[in-house]
Amino acid sequence: MLYSVTTPEQKRVALRDGLASGTLMQFPGAFNPLSARLIQEKGFDGVYISGAVLANDLGLPDIGLTTLTEVAGRAGQIARMTDLPSIVDADTGFGEPMNVARSIQELENAGLAGCHIEDQFNPKRCGHLDGKNVVDLDTACKRIRAAADARRDPNFLIMARTDIRATDGLVAAQDRARALVDAGADAIFPEAMKDLTEFAAIRAAVDVPILANMTEFGKSELFTAAQLASVGVNMVIYPVTLLRSAMGAAERTLDAIKANGTQESAVSQMLTRARLYELVDYESYNQFDTSVFNFQIPGKHKGRQ
Repeated sequence: MLYSVTTPEQKRVALRDGLASGTLMQFPGAFNPLSARLIQEKGFDGVYISGAVLANDLGLPDIGLTTLTEVAGRAGQIARMTDLPSIVDADTGFGEPMNVARSIQELENAGLAGCHIEDQFNPKRCGHLDGKNVVDLDTACKRIRAAADARRDPNFLIMARTDIRATDGLVAAQDRARALVDAGADAIFPEAMKDLTEFAAIRAAVDVPILANMTEFGKSELFTAAQLASVGVNMVIYPVTLLRSAMGAAERTLDAIKANGTQESAVSQMLTRARLYELVDYESYNQFDTSVFNFQIPGKHKGRQ
């Protein structure tokens, strides 16, 4: 009922323990708080909060238009609905190193278990689009160093994302991953790897956990969890999958209403009322109400309404 009973500090410890276990952790992307609860119910390891999804939900493209306030606020709403650790996309850190430092503390305050910060120019663009530009090594390392120095909870995960594979090649991605770890990154997110051998190459370059982005319509094949685990990947995210699924269903339902004058043909594919009430835990709220508000309104049962 209400929000998670697990504290942010406990979630961060759980994330660290999961990464240390040697098993692959799966993080579907939540597009709203209720979807985070569904992710937990289905038995996943954590929740991912995509910057693209946060932007798209506002009707914006993923080109760095969202602010720290918007991201921290919405990410906090999502994170507090689940006992799972939630990782958020912090883009380029929302500014220069001092802004990066503030971003980390705001995300800690919002209850996140970790975030990733990338090495693109600001404003950035979606990692699976062409025409990206990355900052120089010194700037990239300053962002990560500022993030690591600013955190107050040592278990808050600082992940460095690098997009340099698309601009400078795989060897450059390996070199940058090593440098970002030296700057303080707890994990590496190599964006837009083309095949499993490239993930294996990043795995060979660093000793920290690495993340694979299994986004649809991107540069990477949609590898299975078993395939990713076989090359040493520790985390996999499905960032926009649920948003695309939900919006696809919404569009089909609207088309049905427009074509048929009724939603009847789409009802069988909808979440039922009973299932929705189950997800939002109506029963617990009802019990709470009756145990607390157990009084009668004077005069109500004497004919006065």
